[in-house]
Amino acid sequence: VRLLESGGDSVQIGESLRLSCTASGFTLGETDVAWYRRQPGNECKLVSSISVEGSTDYTDSVKGRFTISQDNARNTVYLRMNSLKPEDTAIYYCGAKDSDRPTPDCYNHMDYWGKGTLVTVSS
Repeated sequence: VRLLESGGDSVQIGESLRLSCTASGFTLGETDVAWYRRQPGNECKLVSSISVEGSTDYTDSVKGRFTISQDNARNTVYLRMNSLKPEDTAIYYCGAKDSDRPTPDCYNHMDYWGKGTLVTVSS
């Protein structure tokens, strides 16, 4: 059972990236999934989530720029990130959990989480 994030890269301000979170050993569509990020010296931050029912949520700083989506055929959740800013620089982690409890503050309190993928945005 594991989650694997991919898609992180070094980009310029205003560019876009699509992160992928692919599950193996379980069905991602049967869980709530969330993307988190951890910036140097900062706490873990919940960025976006998608529930089993398909409801989505975003932290204020990424609303209108980031989109979370799910492809059940690929057992993958995506995070499309547009208009990237330097403050989006972070390691991005995805996590998954049963839907019977609230989304925790950090990925390492989810039922499953990955090792992260690095996004660097520079001017």
